[in-house]
Amino acid sequence: MAESITTRAKDFAQWYQDVIRQGDLAENAEVVRGCMVIKPHGYAIWEKIQADLDRRFKATGHKNAYFPLLIPKSFLAKEAQHVDGFAMECAVVTHSGLRAVKDASGKVSIEVKNKLEEEYVIRPTSETIIGHFFAKWIQSYRNLPLLINQWANVMRWEMRTRLFLRTTEFLWQEGHTAHADHEDSLREVHRMLDVYADFAENVMAMPVIRGKKTNSEKFAGALDSFCIEAMMQDGKALQAGTSHDLGQNFGRAFDVKFQSKEGREEFVWQTSWGVSTRLVGGLIMTHSDDAGLVLPPKLAPIHVAIVPIFKSDDDKARVLEACVKVRDAAVAVGLVCELDDRDDMRPGSKHYEWEQKGVPVRIELGPRDVDGGVCVVKRRDRDPKEKTSVAIEGIGAVLTGLMDEIQKGLYERALAFRKAHTVRADTYDELKTALDGDGKIGNFVLAHWDGTAETEAKIKEETKATIRCIPFEHDGETGVCVLTGKPSAQRVIFARAY
Repeated sequence: MAESITTRAKDFAQWYQDVIRQGDLAENAEVVRGCMVIKPHGYAIWEKIQADLDRRFKATGHKNAYFPLLIPKSFLAKEAQHVDGFAMECAVVTHSGLRAVKDASGKVSIEVKNKLEEEYVIRPTSETIIGHFFAKWIQSYRNLPLLINQWANVMRWEMRTRLFLRTTEFLWQEGHTAHADHEDSLREVHRMLDVYADFAENVMAMPVIRGKKTNSEKFAGALDSFCIEAMMQDGKALQAGTSHDLGQNFGRAFDVKFQSKEGREEFVWQTSWGVSTRLVGGLIMTHSDDAGLVLPPKLAPIHVAIVPIFKSDDDKARVLEACVKVRDAAVAVGLVCELDDRDDMRPGSKHYEWEQKGVPVRIELGPRDVDGGVCVVKRRDRDPKEKTSVAIEGIGAVLTGLMDEIQKGLYERALAFRKAHTVRADTYDELKTALDGDGKIGNFVLAHWDGTAETEAKIKEETKATIRCIPFEHDGETGVCVLTGKPSAQRVIFARAY
């Protein structure tokens, strides 16, 4: 019997785990601390994310490459801020080779053989090793801009993990580019942030806020970091993508120089940008409900599931014939359709399984429906009891329209939720009260900040909230900091976050 899903109101964290379990997306890899196994249905979602983003990257001139998993430890020492930012999360390879040893009782133990001359860090990110190779590849302004992307896995030794959102090993893409001047590199930084934002909103149906990170929250080794921030259904923020202006920091650290048009030797200007499998977590927490997983059609591995209903063999033949007609019509308009003709499951169990997997539309067909030339349509984004009879003839066009309607509706619903849970605060007490919301769902709080790291740190310590970003879009209102009363140029977004 299927396990039930905890409601969001009762325990949001447990609800999230339950949706992943019931949707058959992933599970903890108990034998490898902090890691996860992404199951086929979960990986299919990641593949769709990857394919859409990869297309966008290539359309903007980027080419894919691959760099080593192991980074010489000495490389990290070349950029001081960078090593400080990742020092506690690094896993280090110190030895190679194993040897099996038997004791007197015959028990076998494994010993490590050879200590490495230089230790290697398993990549937490690749700026350093890519900087090394950029130095080999770039000699002249004619080699610039160099636009590289890598799809890879990385490792960060997290103390507290959660499936998709924060695991010791995770999948991601990391873009790395080199430019002849700062103006060109900044265009790249903002162009890729816009690519992420457009993908989040138009493919994930997840509204995001573009903005700049504070110096305390920026990427280690960057001049500036920019981000897109999304609100989850518990009112917490999820950083869904970042784009970094690295300036000449890594160019200087790894001696990445080029000869300019004027014949001068200069250091390159670099960027890096990335998203990861945490987008799958964001997808779950933005759209899913107490019945399980809800997926926007553009990322659903299966768009339509057809459940035939019959009692006799005669009914079975004609029902399945009609089901095949519906399936073929769906496939003809570019949809992925599953005809669930398993004999060992009852129709109710089939409906439940496809509901748990977030399939946008389920279609039910029985003898009476066939006689009437109709099928029964159930939408995953609506009340599960809601059903609509639709003519089989022309069902392909109907399904195409439904997919567009569901995609748009999920975005609008998420945007309305964010607007309802975004508030302004003008005093410190108002900020603290607003962050808590109703005690179950928190808020994004727009408040003035004096721009100092000290004020930022004190608010974080006392409220567990961080400045998610300094938003690009704002009303231009100046004011005074909610904590210190010092001048503030604009409101920033405070929130608790994943």
